[in-house]
Amino acid sequence: MKTGVVLGRLYDLLKTAAESRSIRDLRVGLSYVGLLLDDRRAGLAAVLPDTAPRGCTVLKKAGTYAGACAAELLKYLVAASGPLERSIGLATANALICSGDDYTDDREATTFFDLQPDEKVAMVGLFSPLVGRIRATGAVLTVIEKNPKRLDLLTPEEKRRALKECDVAIITATTLINGTFEETIGLLGSPREVAVMGPSTPLEQKIFSETCVTHLGGSIVEDAGRALQIISEGGGTPALRPYLKFVNVVFDKD
Repeated sequence: MKTGVVLGRLYDLLKTAAESRSIRDLRVGLSYVGLLLDDRRAGLAAVLPDTAPRGCTVLKKAGTYAGACAAELLKYLVAASGPLERSIGLATANALICSGDDYTDDREATTFFDLQPDEKVAMVGLFSPLVGRIRATGAVLTVIEKNPKRLDLLTPEEKRRALKECDVAIITATTLINGTFEETIGLLGSPREVAVMGPSTPLEQKIFSETCVTHLGGSIVEDAGRALQIISEGGGTPALRPYLKFVNVVFDKD
């Protein structure tokens, strides 16, 4: 599958709805982008480390986003100049699709996976709170991480083997932002479960059709005011957690 296909589908799905909405507020923090629509729906997307362009001006349109049509920012999903603009586009999309309906509320997504002893789990992107829970089941966990400050990195061959041989794959939604999602799922063998997870996850099953994804684990912003303040003050997931509702979309396998 070609890079950017899923975000392209997300754009096509939401562009008509975005034309009737405007941006009330946009915050670009150190760890997250937070966006508020005129109808008070809010969405988040991660800011990837070390992706901001160098120089004094990070976003040339700064000061013009509030009041703009949501369709202008949604277009960053398919026409971004870099990962930061793509994060803004994804936050816009997440605000547009976030209704709070038709989701299973469960903070612990791994309870859906029914992990068995000696099963192999590939985790793309470190989800620290899940590591102990996964290993407690007896499953064998391999973490594939790009940031050497978080843990030791695997060799390219070790990464390919972990993805090809896993029974369950847990993939961070930031792969959509850095453009590696389609490549990652293309390296998978035949896992019985593939979950896309993290607050950046677009909770829309349709865009993952014809992929191996079986599960989405994301978040809904319940207190936009506090969430936007925390983002502006440089906060990350732990600080945001009390103001988010963590939800799951489990695909029908029939």
